[in-house]
Amino acid sequence: MAKKAKAVSSRRKISSWGPGLLLISPSIILVGIFVYGLIIANFITSAKDVNTAPQVAGIKPTNFVFLENFKMLFGDEDFQHSLINLILFTVIFLIGTLVIGFLWAWLLERPIKGEGIFRSIFMFPMAISFVASGVVWRWLLNPATGESASGLNRLFQMMGLGFLQNSWTQNISFGILAIAVPAIWQLAGYVMALFLAGFRGIPTELREAARVDGATEWQLYRQIIFPQLAPIALSAVVIIGHMSLKSFDLIMSITDQRTYSTKVPAIDMYNYMTDNQYSNAAAVGTILLIIVAVFVVPYLIHDSKGGGR
Repeated sequence: MAKKAKAVSSRRKISSWGPGLLLISPSIILVGIFVYGLIIANFITSAKDVNTAPQVAGIKPTNFVFLENFKMLFGDEDFQHSLINLILFTVIFLIGTLVIGFLWAWLLERPIKGEGIFRSIFMFPMAISFVASGVVWRWLLNPATGESASGLNRLFQMMGLGFLQNSWTQNISFGILAIAVPAIWQLAGYVMALFLAGFRGIPTELREAARVDGATEWQLYRQIIFPQLAPIALSAVVIIGHMSLKSFDLIMSITDQRTYSTKVPAIDMYNYMTDNQYSNAAAVGTILLIIVAVFVVPYLIHDSKGGGR
C-alpha cells in the first residue's frame, strides 16, 4: 500500500508540473541551442587555431592549441591597453551614473513642482539608442581646433576659453574617459529611476518615527535610508557594470574601430573578426564572458539567497 501511495503521489507531481514544462519547453530548447550551445562553440573556437579565412574547398583543418590564444592576447601590449581602457571606462561610468542618478533621485524625492517634467527630462536620454546619441556626441567631441573647430571646442573658442580646447577622444591618456561622458549622460536617468523607486519604497512612518526619536537628517540617512537603498545600489552596479564591460556601439559611433585611444576588448573582438582571426576573436569573447560572469553570478547567488529567506 505504501508503494502504491508513493507511486500515485509521484504521478500527481508529474501531472502538476508537466503542462508548465511543456509550455516553456520551446524557450528552453531555443535558449539551450542559441545561448549555451553557442557559448560552448565559442569556447571550442577559442581553444583552436582558426586564424585564417576558410578555404574555397572547405574549412581549413585546425588543431587545438588550448590556452595559447589567451597567452598571446594577455602578452599583447595593444590588448593590455584595451583592458586598461575597459577598467577606466567601467570605473568612471559606474561612479558617474551612481552619483548623478542618486542626486537626481534625492532631489525628485522631495516634494517639488513639475516633478513629472523633470523626471521625463532626466529619463529622455535613455530612450535614445547608443548609435543615435553617438553620432551627436561625435560632433560634440570633435578634436579639430582653430577655424575648423566644432562642437565643444567651437563653444570654448566662442566663449574665449580656447585653453579648454582638447583632442578629446584622440587623447591617448584620457580618450576613453571622454567616451564615458555620453555614456553617463545616457544612463544616469535609469539609475535615477532605480533610486527614486527605492526612496518611494521607504515607509513615511519609518522616517517620522526616527525624527520623533531625535534622529538628525544625517542619522536618518545613515541608519535607515542608506541601508534600505543598498539592494538598489547593488542592482545598479551589476546592471551598469555589465553594460560598460560590453560597450561597443557607443564607442563605434563616436570613434573609428581602429582608434587606439578608445579601443576596448569588444572593439578588438570586432577587429579580429574582420581580419579573419576567428580564434582570437572567440578568445576575447570568452574573456568578456568571464569578466561579466564575475559581476553577475555573485549577484544572482546573493539574490537567490535573499529570495529564499
